Amino acid sequence: MNHLNKDTAAGRMLKQTALIGFALLILVPVSIVILASFKQMTDLFENPLGWPETFSLTNYVQMFSEQHLGRYFLNSTLVTVTTIACILFFSSLLSYAIYRFTGWLALVLYGLFSAGMIVPPQVNMIPIYSLVSDLHLTDSLIGLIAVSISVFMPVSVFILSGFMKSLPKEMIEAAAIDGASEWRTYAQIVLPISMPSISASAIFLSVMVWNDLLFPLLLINSGDKKTLPLALLQFQGEFMTNFPLIFAGVIIASAPMVIAYIALQRYFVEGVTAGSVKG
Repeated sequence: MNHLNKDTAAGRMLKQTALIGFALLILVPVSIVILASFKQMTDLFENPLGWPETFSLTNYVQMFSEQHLGRYFLNSTLVTVTTIACILFFSSLLSYAIYRFTGWLALVLYGLFSAGMIVPPQVNMIPIYSLVSDLHLTDSLIGLIAVSISVFMPVSVFILSGFMKSLPKEMIEAAAIDGASEWRTYAQIVLPISMPSISASAIFLSVMVWNDLLFPLLLINSGDKKTLPLALLQFQGEFMTNFPLIFAGVIIASAPMVIAYIALQRYFVEGVTAGSVKG
């Protein structure tokens, strides 16, 4: 019995040590970036890992006053919010259809969207650009939103359909007996029950769309239509790079996602675990 307790204590200590090591692996570089964002170039090169001589907000002020980061912030917000709203609406409908269909039709529909997660987006760059160009939607936020919806929707369908599969069929049959239409069943029964899974999907999508660089780089040319990740590239010069300025931009770009995750952490955990055990 004592031997068993020692093994349990040793295993618990090993897990705690691994978690502490993993936390340090993340916190140390993040701390360096945060401190460097308050430095000037000379201070950064003289003391790259230490505290700033004086904490200065010059880099943050310059980002908004001279680099027009506010405009890029609004572009990213518009693209992210619109893309996520459209994806959640259509993917919830598709997931409900997969849930209601039976036999090979549901498997084919689910397989098509699962295949969309397997194929890397880089493989489709040329046909995507050709299609968007034929539609005259290049260098526009509308074209970027349309591409983002099509590329990231399989992730949401995968999450939501996995949850809806755990819903009891008897609940839908009872709604049908009461005279509820498919739309009413979806809107008033399935959708409210699926909110934890929808919240988790929204958090995943927020990070993916907000941080996406590939498709803005492929489709956007005008300076006033750039998103935050694309705009940060312009601060890297050919002979000289202002690292403190870039670090300040990285902090500004990361802050909304960090705040959103902290605020919605409970819903994220509920959404990830929802449907893992079928009642």
